[in-house]
Amino acid sequence: MASSLTKDAAQQGTPANGGKTFFGHPRGLAPLFMTEMWERFSYYGMRSLLVIYLISGGPDAETGAQGGGLAMKAATASAIYSIYVAMVYLLAMPGGWIGDRIWGPRKTVAIAAGVIMTGHLVLAVPGQAGFFAGLALVAVGSGLLKANISTMVGHLYDGPQDPRRDGGFTLFYMGINIGAFAAPLVIGTVGQSVNWHLGFALAAVGMALGLVSFLVGTRHLSPQSSVVPTPLQAEERAMWLRKGLIWVAAAAVFYGVVGFTGHFTLDWALIPLALLGLIIPITVLGRIKRDKELTDTEQTKVSGYIWFFVAAAVFWMIFDQAGSTMSVFAEKKTNGQVFGMDFPSSWFQSVNPLWVMALAPVIAWVWMWLARRDREPSTTVKFSMAMFFIGASFAVFIIPMLMASDGTKVSPMWLLSIYMIQTIGELCLSPVGLSVTTKMAPQKYASQMLGVWFLAVTAGDCITSLLSTAGADLSGPPVLAAEAGLAVLAGVAVWLSRKKIVALMGDVR
Repeated sequence: MASSLTKDAAQQGTPANGGKTFFGHPRGLAPLFMTEMWERFSYYGMRSLLVIYLISGGPDAETGAQGGGLAMKAATASAIYSIYVAMVYLLAMPGGWIGDRIWGPRKTVAIAAGVIMTGHLVLAVPGQAGFFAGLALVAVGSGLLKANISTMVGHLYDGPQDPRRDGGFTLFYMGINIGAFAAPLVIGTVGQSVNWHLGFALAAVGMALGLVSFLVGTRHLSPQSSVVPTPLQAEERAMWLRKGLIWVAAAAVFYGVVGFTGHFTLDWALIPLALLGLIIPITVLGRIKRDKELTDTEQTKVSGYIWFFVAAAVFWMIFDQAGSTMSVFAEKKTNGQVFGMDFPSSWFQSVNPLWVMALAPVIAWVWMWLARRDREPSTTVKFSMAMFFIGASFAVFIIPMLMASDGTKVSPMWLLSIYMIQTIGELCLSPVGLSVTTKMAPQKYASQMLGVWFLAVTAGDCITSLLSTAGADLSGPPVLAAEAGLAVLAGVAVWLSRKKIVALMGDVR
């Protein structure tokens, strides 16, 4: 009996006989916490430099000192940034599939960390070719890691009903915000103040620390994390390999012809990827909606979920411009000095995770306080609130944009306030969206719907990229006003249709 209990405890990641824990949770949470923290450190550190590096000029004209960026236009830099973020979230779906069908979560995460680290090292090598190769590697690695590491956190607990499960995920996500907060302060400072490529190299060091933490702590993970849940059969493997090679060959021939004829420009890569990032979410949702195996109730819930998905895509379209439009504004039009101390513009990228850590407990307390009085807003109302806040943030953004139009640098308090408004919106939408996704998912697609939720980020960022490549001035007041108006209209549409959406949601609230 005792050996059976010990075995069960080991499989659930629960220490037997009063063993060590990680803040009261299975010890395996520690390496996963550290891996995710360092991965986010590398991701947000590099992201804080990305657009600033792209728009910065070449070698100094007077001193000849190196350290300049790629001297791109702000619109091009924003398009590249948006496509990069979109691909990270788009690749989370095939990343989860690879973990489920080929390598298993544990092996997939180890390989993903190695790919991310390699990508940052390639970014550390000067040159435009290395930059794009490194960016692609980081996107692929992040997509592989994203879904699988969360799956392994779930493996540590005794099913969905384990009372420690929610607390474990809360602790795990704290690692995300710690890494995201610290990264711009360290990597951003070194990249902007010392050398861009040294900053990218520090991101590689961060991911290396995460990989070491993971490999050292694997003995504390659930054995289930090494299992391939539904392994590919030999004929399936051959089919997927054949399809993959056909698509790779077709792309190689197409771009070879374009390049050989001298017509290739960066838009030939950006626009197809952006269109792909819109087509795939629409196709995936359409395929689920048309599935004849779904019950009438499940079909109805999918129809209701589409409302949330579209609203979320509009939300992320604005929110993710924190690293592009707002980053350019911070670099060029914001006073980088507080109390006589100068600081690099990349530090602004630490503001959102700081606001999250400060406001999340407050928002959670407000929801609980309202719930005790039976007045907590419904999911539809929370989404409406999120759309109002994200729209309001860009409406406020117009004011400092106009103030800086004559060359004046505005106070950093403007950006701090805008980030605060956006964070309140994020806390109304992101956790609620994750929850409603799992609740409204058809049984057949229970494990895939989280990837579908991430596709809302992909769709939103691809719209931003297409606007940039089409020549829209994302930093101009007219475009800011249009985006703010679109978000508010989306929020009003959800609010006015709340009774219809609630009816479609069935038993979900």
